[in-house]
Amino acid sequence: MKNKVKVSLAIGLSALVLVGWNTSEFYININKYAKEEVVQAEEKANEVIAPHKGVNQAPTPIQIERVGEHEVNVKMTAQITDIEIDKGNIYKAWTFNGEAPGPLVVVNEGDKINFTLENMDPSIPHSMDFHAVHAAPNKKFIDVMPDESGTFTYNANKPGVFMYHCGTKPVLSHIANGMHGVIIVMPKNGYPTDAEVDKEYVIVQNEWYKYNDYEDMLNGEPSHVVFSAKALTEGQVNTNGVVGSTKDNPLLAKVGDKVRLYVNNVGPNEVSSFHVVGTVFDDVYIDGNPANHFEGMQTVMLPASGGAVVEFTVVEEGVYPIVTHQFNHASKGATAYLKVTSDGKDDGMEAGGH
Repeated sequence: MKNKVKVSLAIGLSALVLVGWNTSEFYININKYAKEEVVQAEEKANEVIAPHKGVNQAPTPIQIERVGEHEVNVKMTAQITDIEIDKGNIYKAWTFNGEAPGPLVVVNEGDKINFTLENMDPSIPHSMDFHAVHAAPNKKFIDVMPDESGTFTYNANKPGVFMYHCGTKPVLSHIANGMHGVIIVMPKNGYPTDAEVDKEYVIVQNEWYKYNDYEDMLNGEPSHVVFSAKALTEGQVNTNGVVGSTKDNPLLAKVGDKVRLYVNNVGPNEVSSFHVVGTVFDDVYIDGNPANHFEGMQTVMLPASGGAVVEFTVVEEGVYPIVTHQFNHASKGATAYLKVTSDGKDDGMEAGGH
């Protein structure tokens, strides 16, 4: 077979020479067509799926209602919302409530969670996998069909900082396309350091890949690795997985404050070497559980889905970059900023560094 191909190519080239074609021009055209085919294939692979074309559903506020001392109702949506992850780079994200990472969920240790998922996606089933609960996945994490709702009940009996995500197959596509977030289960007896803490914030790390490109999500490198701030209390900064989102709206503290960060790396693939430049962690609670207490740490390793509570004291005015110490990822966007001033207010100076 190989010999036949060589003979055919040789005959073809000879014919081209006889009719006055330049063989170098022939190879240039062949390469051109090959490259065009590759580009067309990539564009087709990353093309928005037909039912999502033109869909940009406005963010829907999460509904959290405490209905008893130890019972809470939580209602969320699965929806398609455009997110500008970098300047001019619009990603048609698969989201919870139009946010990626999704909205912060906070409950108390021992709460019963009555959870409802409304699937606003016109074509794809979605589901919810809460890492904070004990539940049979084939009963409580099941798919909710397009334009339908499902309600499930679980108990949150372990305190900590946990990931949640869509568990519909292929799970990687759903998480990487934006369906991830954080649920904090506050410990019933609090943390030993509660009385010392002055400021509290939530930081989430996630990755972005080529749009809806499963091969890139599976074997490629993320184009962006990003830190988001999620509002723990009303009025705090609340951002999507956008490069530089806390540069113009930095987290704030005043000199002498002990700052607590609830941190989670929602992945889906990479680890995080979480570090705050210019300080040392006084106290660290791995996965946010008070039983997992460490002191004097410089960096906290967070596997994909891993969480932590980290606390540190800021002793001088300035800008403190919050990074993953895997600096290829920090250079792709995984940097947030804490600004420390004498009075804890923003002084208007640009946040930067690292």
